[in-house]
Amino acid sequence: MLYKQWMGEWLELYVKVSTKERTYARYRGRAERYILPALGEYEVGGLTAVELQKFSASLSAKGLAANTANGIVSVLKQSLKQAVAFGVAKKQYSDRIVRAKVREKKVVCFEKDEQKKIEGYIFEKDDPKLFGIILCLYTGLRIGELLALTWEDIDLKGGILTVSRSCHDGWENGRYKKIFDTPKTQSSERVIPVPKKLLGKLREIKRQTKCPFVVAGRTEEGAQVRAYQNTFTKLLERLGIAHKGFHSLRHTFATRALEVGMDVKTLSEILGHRDPTITLQRYAHSLLGHKTEMMNRLGRLLP
Repeated sequence: MLYKQWMGEWLELYVKVSTKERTYARYRGRAERYILPALGEYEVGGLTAVELQKFSASLSAKGLAANTANGIVSVLKQSLKQAVAFGVAKKQYSDRIVRAKVREKKVVCFEKDEQKKIEGYIFEKDDPKLFGIILCLYTGLRIGELLALTWEDIDLKGGILTVSRSCHDGWENGRYKKIFDTPKTQSSERVIPVPKKLLGKLREIKRQTKCPFVVAGRTEEGAQVRAYQNTFTKLLERLGIAHKGFHSLRHTFATRALEVGMDVKTLSEILGHRDPTITLQRYAHSLLGHKTEMMNRLGRLLP
Protein backbone atom coordinates (compact mmCIF):
# COMPACT_ATOMS: atom_id res chain seq x y z
CA MET A 1 0.00 0.00 0.00
CA LEU A 2 1.25 3.49 -0.83
CA TYR A 3 1.97 5.63 2.19
CA LYS A 4 -0.44 8.36 0.99
CA GLN A 5 -3.27 5.79 0.99
CA TRP A 6 -2.42 4.59 4.48
CA MET A 7 -2.12 8.16 5.79
CA GLY A 8 -5.64 8.90 4.53
CA GLU A 9 -7.04 5.78 6.20
CA TRP A 10 -5.14 6.39 9.43
CA LEU A 11 -6.38 9.97 9.72
CA GLU A 12 -10.03 9.09 9.03
CA LEU A 13 -10.35 5.75 10.82
CA TYR A 14 -8.10 6.24 13.84
CA VAL A 15 -7.13 9.87 14.48
CA LYS A 16 -10.54 11.40 13.75
CA VAL A 17 -12.41 9.07 16.11
CA SER A 18 -9.91 9.19 18.99
CA THR A 19 -8.79 12.83 19.22
CA LYS A 20 -10.28 16.29 19.46
CA GLU A 21 -11.44 17.90 16.22
CA ARG A 22 -8.70 20.49 16.45
CA THR A 23 -6.02 17.79 16.82
CA TYR A 24 -7.35 15.93 13.81
CA ALA A 25 -7.29 19.11 11.72
CA ARG A 26 -3.72 19.85 12.83
CA TYR A 27 -2.52 16.32 11.96
CA ARG A 28 -4.22 16.44 8.58
CA GLY A 29 -2.69 19.82 7.82
CA ARG A 30 0.82 18.59 8.65
CA ALA A 31 0.33 15.50 6.51
CA GLU A 32 -1.01 17.36 3.47
CA ARG A 33 1.47 20.23 3.59
CA TYR A 34 4.70 18.50 4.52
CA ILE A 35 4.62 14.71 4.78
CA LEU A 36 2.71 13.47 1.72
CA PRO A 37 4.41 15.70 -0.90
CA ALA A 38 7.75 14.20 0.17
CA LEU A 39 6.85 10.62 1.13
CA GLY A 40 3.37 9.90 -0.20
CA GLU A 41 4.47 7.84 -3.24
CA TYR A 42 6.57 5.39 -1.19
CA GLU A 43 5.27 2.00 -0.16
CA VAL A 44 4.51 2.07 3.59
CA GLY A 45 7.04 -0.70 4.20
CA GLY A 46 9.59 0.93 1.90
CA LEU A 47 10.28 3.97 4.06
CA THR A 48 13.81 3.25 5.23
CA ALA A 49 15.61 4.86 8.15
CA VAL A 50 17.72 6.89 5.70
CA GLU A 51 14.69 8.23 3.81
CA LEU A 52 12.97 9.18 7.06
CA GLN A 53 16.07 10.97 8.34
CA LYS A 54 16.44 12.84 5.04
CA PHE A 55 12.84 14.02 5.40
CA SER A 56 13.42 15.14 9.00
CA ALA A 57 16.56 17.04 8.00
CA SER A 58 14.72 18.70 5.11
CA LEU A 59 12.26 20.29 7.54
CA SER A 60 15.07 22.11 9.33
CA ALA A 61 16.59 23.08 5.96
CA LYS A 62 13.30 24.80 5.12
CA GLY A 63 13.78 27.00 8.14
CA LEU A 64 11.00 25.50 10.24
CA ALA A 65 11.27 25.98 13.99
CA ALA A 66 12.36 22.89 15.93
CA ASN A 67 8.96 22.58 17.64
CA THR A 68 7.15 22.73 14.31
CA ALA A 69 9.50 20.20 12.68
CA ASN A 70 9.16 17.82 15.62
CA GLY A 71 5.37 18.10 15.50
CA ILE A 72 5.44 16.99 11.85
CA VAL A 73 7.81 14.11 12.64
CA SER A 74 5.51 13.07 15.49
CA VAL A 75 2.60 12.63 13.05
CA LEU A 76 4.85 10.62 10.75
CA LYS A 77 5.99 8.35 13.59
CA GLN A 78 2.49 7.72 14.92
CA SER A 79 1.17 6.80 11.47
CA LEU A 80 4.00 4.34 10.80
CA LYS A 81 3.78 2.69 14.21
CA GLN A 82 0.08 2.05 13.73
CA ALA A 83 0.76 0.76 10.23
CA VAL A 84 2.84 -1.99 11.82
CA ALA A 85 0.31 -2.54 14.63
CA PHE A 86 -2.47 -3.14 12.09
CA GLY A 87 -0.42 -5.29 9.74
CA VAL A 88 -0.13 -2.76 6.91
CA ALA A 89 3.68 -2.91 7.17
CA LYS A 90 5.98 -5.50 8.71
CA LYS A 91 8.51 -3.03 10.07
CA GLN A 92 9.06 0.69 10.47
CA TYR A 93 12.15 2.75 11.27
CA SER A 94 10.79 6.01 12.63
CA ASP A 95 12.36 5.43 16.06
CA ARG A 96 15.75 5.95 14.43
CA ILE A 97 14.96 9.51 13.37
CA VAL A 98 17.24 12.06 15.03
CA ARG A 99 15.02 15.06 15.75
CA ALA A 100 15.88 18.73 15.75
CA LYS A 101 17.01 20.00 19.14
CA VAL A 102 14.31 22.02 20.86
CA ARG A 103 15.16 25.04 22.95
CA GLU A 104 12.79 25.76 25.80
CA LYS A 105 10.78 28.86 24.99
CA LYS A 106 11.58 31.80 27.18
CA VAL A 107 8.73 32.57 29.54
CA VAL A 108 7.58 36.14 28.93
CA CYS A 109 5.50 37.96 31.52
CA PHE A 110 4.55 41.53 32.36
CA GLU A 111 6.60 43.56 34.80
CA LYS A 112 4.78 44.66 37.95
CA ASP A 113 4.44 48.26 36.78
CA GLU A 114 3.05 47.10 33.42
CA GLN A 115 0.55 44.85 35.18
CA LYS A 116 -0.62 47.70 37.39
CA LYS A 117 -0.96 49.91 34.34
CA ILE A 118 -3.18 47.30 32.62
CA GLU A 119 -5.28 46.75 35.73
CA GLY A 120 -5.68 50.48 36.39
CA TYR A 121 -6.89 51.16 32.85
CA ILE A 122 -9.41 48.28 32.88
CA PHE A 123 -10.93 49.27 36.23
CA GLU A 124 -11.08 52.92 35.18
CA LYS A 125 -12.64 52.04 31.81
CA ASP A 126 -15.14 49.76 33.57
CA ASP A 127 -15.71 47.69 30.41
CA PRO A 128 -17.05 44.22 31.37
CA LYS A 129 -15.48 42.70 28.27
CA LEU A 130 -11.98 43.74 29.35
CA PHE A 131 -12.45 42.20 32.80
CA GLY A 132 -11.57 38.82 31.28
CA ILE A 133 -7.97 40.06 31.17
CA ILE A 134 -8.03 40.69 34.92
CA LEU A 135 -9.49 37.23 35.44
CA CYS A 136 -6.58 35.67 33.55
CA LEU A 137 -4.06 37.67 35.57
CA TYR A 138 -5.48 36.25 38.81
CA THR A 139 -6.47 32.70 37.82
CA GLY A 140 -3.98 31.70 35.11
CA LEU A 141 -6.69 30.76 32.60
CA ARG A 142 -5.75 30.14 28.97
CA ILE A 143 -7.63 32.29 26.47
CA GLY A 144 -9.68 29.32 25.19
CA GLU A 145 -10.68 28.43 28.75
CA LEU A 146 -11.61 32.04 29.53
CA LEU A 147 -13.82 32.48 26.47
CA ALA A 148 -15.56 29.13 27.04
CA LEU A 149 -16.42 30.11 30.61
CA THR A 150 -20.13 30.57 31.37
CA TRP A 151 -21.75 31.97 34.48
CA GLU A 152 -22.77 28.43 35.39
CA ASP A 153 -19.06 27.63 35.75
CA ILE A 154 -18.60 30.19 38.53
CA ASP A 155 -19.94 29.68 42.05
CA LEU A 156 -20.03 33.31 43.20
CA LYS A 157 -21.05 32.33 46.73
CA GLY A 158 -18.31 29.78 47.20
CA GLY A 159 -15.79 31.73 45.15
CA ILE A 160 -15.00 28.75 42.91
CA LEU A 161 -14.40 28.65 39.16
CA THR A 162 -14.64 25.34 37.25
CA VAL A 163 -12.72 24.75 34.02
CA SER A 164 -14.49 22.01 32.07
CA ARG A 165 -14.07 23.04 28.44
CA SER A 166 -12.14 25.27 26.06
CA CYS A 167 -12.75 26.87 22.67
CA HIS A 168 -11.05 28.00 19.50
CA ASP A 169 -12.01 29.74 16.27
CA GLY A 170 -12.51 27.66 13.15
CA TRP A 171 -14.56 26.97 10.06
CA GLU A 172 -17.65 24.83 10.33
CA ASN A 173 -20.10 24.31 7.47
CA GLY A 174 -18.56 27.22 5.60
CA ARG A 175 -18.95 29.58 8.56
CA TYR A 176 -16.21 31.03 10.74
CA LYS A 177 -17.33 30.45 14.30
CA LYS A 178 -16.40 29.66 17.87
CA ILE A 179 -15.87 25.92 18.35
CA PHE A 180 -16.05 24.33 21.80
CA ASP A 181 -14.01 21.36 22.91
CA THR A 182 -12.61 19.66 26.00
CA PRO A 183 -9.65 21.40 27.72
CA LYS A 184 -6.09 20.98 26.46
CA THR A 185 -5.36 17.91 28.63
CA GLN A 186 -7.20 15.85 31.23
CA SER A 187 -5.37 17.69 34.01
CA SER A 188 -6.61 20.97 32.53
CA GLU A 189 -10.08 20.16 33.86
CA ARG A 190 -9.79 21.78 37.27
CA VAL A 191 -11.32 23.90 40.01
CA ILE A 192 -9.79 27.31 40.80
CA PRO A 193 -10.53 29.44 43.90
CA VAL A 194 -11.23 33.02 42.80
CA PRO A 195 -9.61 35.83 44.85
CA LYS A 196 -12.28 37.48 47.00
CA LYS A 197 -11.55 40.95 45.61
CA LEU A 198 -12.73 39.83 42.17
CA LEU A 199 -16.05 38.33 43.26
CA GLY A 200 -17.82 41.64 43.76
CA LYS A 201 -16.98 42.80 40.24
CA LEU A 202 -18.05 39.43 38.79
CA ARG A 203 -21.42 39.72 40.55
CA GLU A 204 -21.85 43.21 39.13
CA ILE A 205 -21.06 42.06 35.56
CA LYS A 206 -23.43 39.11 35.87
CA ARG A 207 -26.28 41.42 36.93
CA GLN A 208 -25.70 43.69 33.93
CA THR A 209 -25.37 41.08 31.17
CA LYS A 210 -27.80 38.83 29.34
CA CYS A 211 -25.00 36.79 27.74
CA PRO A 212 -24.46 33.30 29.24
CA PHE A 213 -20.70 33.71 28.77
CA VAL A 214 -18.53 35.59 31.25
CA VAL A 215 -16.85 37.47 28.38
CA ALA A 216 -19.68 38.68 26.17
CA GLY A 217 -19.39 39.17 22.44
CA ARG A 218 -21.54 40.18 19.49
CA THR A 219 -23.48 36.89 19.58
CA GLU A 220 -24.84 34.59 22.28
CA GLU A 221 -21.66 32.51 21.90
CA GLY A 222 -19.62 35.23 23.55
CA ALA A 223 -16.34 36.73 22.35
CA GLN A 224 -14.29 34.88 19.73
CA VAL A 225 -10.63 34.06 20.32
CA ARG A 226 -9.08 36.09 17.50
CA ALA A 227 -11.25 39.13 18.22
CA TYR A 228 -10.33 39.04 21.90
CA GLN A 229 -6.63 38.70 21.09
CA ASN A 230 -6.93 41.80 18.89
CA THR A 231 -8.67 43.64 21.74
CA PHE A 232 -5.75 42.78 24.00
CA THR A 233 -3.16 43.89 21.41
CA LYS A 234 -4.90 47.24 20.98
CA LEU A 235 -5.02 47.69 24.76
CA LEU A 236 -1.25 47.27 25.02
CA GLU A 237 -0.73 49.73 22.15
CA ARG A 238 -2.97 52.27 23.85
CA LEU A 239 -1.00 51.94 27.08
CA GLY A 240 2.39 52.10 25.37
CA ILE A 241 3.37 48.61 26.57
CA ALA A 242 5.55 46.44 24.32
CA HIS A 243 3.58 43.69 22.61
CA LYS A 244 3.33 40.35 24.36
CA GLY A 245 1.03 37.47 23.46
CA PHE A 246 -2.17 36.85 25.41
CA HIS A 247 -0.56 33.77 26.98
CA SER A 248 1.80 36.14 28.80
CA LEU A 249 -1.09 36.85 31.20
CA ARG A 250 -0.92 33.21 32.31
CA HIS A 251 2.85 33.43 32.73
CA THR A 252 2.41 36.64 34.70
CA PHE A 253 -0.07 34.95 37.04
CA ALA A 254 2.36 32.08 37.69
CA THR A 255 5.28 34.44 38.29
CA ARG A 256 3.34 36.66 40.73
CA ALA A 257 2.02 33.56 42.53
CA LEU A 258 5.55 32.31 43.17
CA GLU A 259 6.66 35.78 44.23
CA VAL A 260 4.02 35.91 46.97
CA GLY A 261 5.04 32.47 48.22
CA MET A 262 2.57 30.06 46.61
CA ASP A 263 3.98 26.53 46.69
CA VAL A 264 4.70 24.82 43.37
CA LYS A 265 2.25 21.94 43.98
CA THR A 266 -0.69 24.34 44.48
CA LEU A 267 0.34 26.46 41.51
CA SER A 268 0.67 23.36 39.34
CA GLU A 269 -2.90 22.29 40.13
CA ILE A 270 -4.29 25.77 39.48
CA LEU A 271 -2.48 25.97 36.12
CA GLY A 272 -3.67 22.47 35.19
CA HIS A 273 -0.20 20.98 34.71
CA ARG A 274 -0.10 17.20 34.94
CA ASP A 275 3.07 17.30 37.05
CA PRO A 276 4.56 19.96 39.40
CA THR A 277 7.92 19.28 37.72
CA ILE A 278 6.60 20.98 34.57
CA THR A 279 5.69 24.06 36.61
CA LEU A 280 9.05 24.09 38.38
CA GLN A 281 11.05 23.80 35.15
CA ARG A 282 9.03 26.47 33.38
CA TYR A 283 9.06 29.04 36.16
CA ALA A 284 12.34 28.29 37.95
CA HIS A 285 13.60 31.76 37.01
CA SER A 286 10.72 33.28 38.96
CA LEU A 287 11.99 31.69 42.15
CA LEU A 288 15.39 33.41 42.02
CA GLY A 289 14.32 36.29 44.26
CA HIS A 290 12.87 33.85 46.80
CA LYS A 291 16.03 31.74 46.69
CA THR A 292 18.17 34.83 47.25
CA GLU A 293 16.08 35.85 50.27
CA MET A 294 16.33 32.35 51.78
CA MET A 295 20.11 32.27 51.25
CA ASN A 296 20.49 35.68 52.88
CA ARG A 297 18.49 34.45 55.89
CA LEU A 298 20.85 31.52 56.13
CA GLY A 299 23.79 33.90 55.87
CA ARG A 300 22.64 35.72 58.99
CA LEU A 301 23.90 32.74 60.98
CA LEU A 302 27.41 33.88 60.22
CA PRO A 303 29.16 35.52 63.19
